[in-house]
Amino acid sequence: MLEVLTGTGLAASAGLNAYIPLLTMGLLARYTDAIDLPAGSAWLSNGWTLMILAVLLAIEMVADKIPVVDHVNDVVQTFIRPTAGGLAFGTGSASETVTVADPGAFFTSNQWVPIVAGVVIALIVHGLKSAARPVVNTTTAGFGAPVASTVEDISSVIMSVLAILLPVLVLIGLVVMVWAAVWVVRRRNRRKQERDAGVETRQLFG
Repeated sequence: MLEVLTGTGLAASAGLNAYIPLLTMGLLARYTDAIDLPAGSAWLSNGWTLMILAVLLAIEMVADKIPVVDHVNDVVQTFIRPTAGGLAFGTGSASETVTVADPGAFFTSNQWVPIVAGVVIALIVHGLKSAARPVVNTTTAGFGAPVASTVEDISSVIMSVLAILLPVLVLIGLVVMVWAAVWVVRRRNRRKQERDAGVETRQLFG
């Protein structure tokens, strides 16, 4: 069951930032004994791979902190983050970590399941992130974009590390994400109601 939590945490992290969970796994596999990647994913710890992921991460971190540009980035990442989520879930759930000594046992007969699960999880988280950002930009006149992006990046790093070292705590991270999603939906609905009420008032007295 821990491998499921590991995969879930990494996929959710990819929904916030496609490159952080992949870079985290690669770095930990290359420089520590915290994770032992399966043979088919050993390329993640290659020096060139890590360099490319680092460059892509730097580009996204900058783009995601600029209003309007962050929206364009989210549109592009609609295809990238789910793909990274599927890769992260598949790799993470099949890796030996400090908490998972028998990886892959849960998915022995259906190896495609973790990839599909990762795609779905990352897509859901990406959707919530994309829905939340316009609310943040509108309510803060764009000044909240870099703050929200930084929080998302930090959350992605924490989720990735916890998924590998303490996967049980991934449950807490998921609860926080659900709470944040509910808050965003309620905030957006409240603003819509206030806007509709304002239109009705102007029409009534206009």
